[in-house]
Amino acid sequence: MVRGPNGAISSARRLKSKMTRQDYIEFILDQYNNPQHKGKLDDPDILVNGGNPGCGDIVTLYARVNDDDVITDAAFDGQGCTISMAAAALVTDKIIGQKISDVDAMSYDELLDELGREVVQSRLRCATLALDTIKAGARAYPSHKATGKKLVQPIILAETFRSDM
Repeated sequence: MVRGPNGAISSARRLKSKMTRQDYIEFILDQYNNPQHKGKLDDPDILVNGGNPGCGDIVTLYARVNDDDVITDAAFDGQGCTISMAAAALVTDKIIGQKISDVDAMSYDELLDELGREVVQSRLRCATLALDTIKAGARAYPSHKATGKKLVQPIILAETFRSDM
C-alpha cells in the first residue's frame, strides 16, 4: 500500500483499489498507530466529548471554524479500542475543509465502508463514536455562535462511562 509523508496509508490510493479484509485491518491498525490530528487544539471553537460505556471508549473532538463556517483545523484525543481511535483519526481528517452544515450530513455508511464494514460490523458503536460526537457538536455550534460563544463541553473522564460504578 502507498503511504503518505507521516507513514499513514494513502486514502486516495486505498479508495481506488479493491481492498481485502486484511487490507482493511491493516488500514485500521495504521490509523491507530499513525494517527493524523491526534492531540489537543488550543482555543477551539468546538470541543465536544463522546463515550461508549460498553467498552470504555472516550473521545474528545476539537475544531476551529472560520467566519464562513468552514472547519479549518481539527484534532481528537481520547482512549479506546483500536477501531474507535482509528475512526476518530479518519473523521478528523475528513471534516477539515467541510462546512459545519455538511458535517451533520456525513454518511455513517461511507465511514463504515472506508473502515471496512466486514471488519467493524460487530463494533458499530466504536466505529461511529467520533462521527456521532462531531455531528452533535455541528448541530449545537450555530446556536452557540449566534450568542458569540464557543461550544466547549467540559472534559469527561473515562470513569464516568464505566458500567461497574
